Amino acid sequence: MKVLVAYATREGQTRRIARHVADRIVEAGHTTELLNLDDAADIGPDRFDRAVLAASVHAGQYQRALGDFAARHADALARMPTLFLSVSLAAAGHDAEEWRSLDRILSDMNEATGWTPGQVAQVAGAYRPSDYDFFTRFIMRRIIATKDPKADLDTDHEYTDWPALDALVDGWIAAR
Repeated sequence: MKVLVAYATREGQTRRIARHVADRIVEAGHTTELLNLDDAADIGPDRFDRAVLAASVHAGQYQRALGDFAARHADALARMPTLFLSVSLAAAGHDAEEWRSLDRILSDMNEATGWTPGQVAQVAGAYRPSDYDFFTRFIMRRIIATKDPKADLDTDHEYTDWPALDALVDGWIAAR
């Protein structure tokens, strides 16, 4: 089986997640192509058997590259099994309002692109103050202080649950 693993990222965690997923699929005996959606203008999903798309949520929406790709290839994506990984810090918490917001963001993307993923997973991202500019660091510190009051706001922290992601990918690959 040949699987497209395509991603859009702002700070790099979604790229890290996509690479991990691609490696997991290869370990299961399949072929993958890892693609940054910023570089996907001339590549489509038609030559793949399945597709995993991943993007992160920022300011209430996904990256434009995801929307452009999904809209351009909605029909081809609809003809194959797809898994969409929505990456955000909100997925690390248990706040019902934040989860409703993630559902709304996904619904907006579906409506705007005409693509509805076959399976969706909300994946917790990472907090990396060492990589942020001044403005982003200020905003992210406020978010983390609310979400994880015991967190050291000056230290990078990984919220992605890698074993859960592995189980998700294994299950998705096993489903024929």
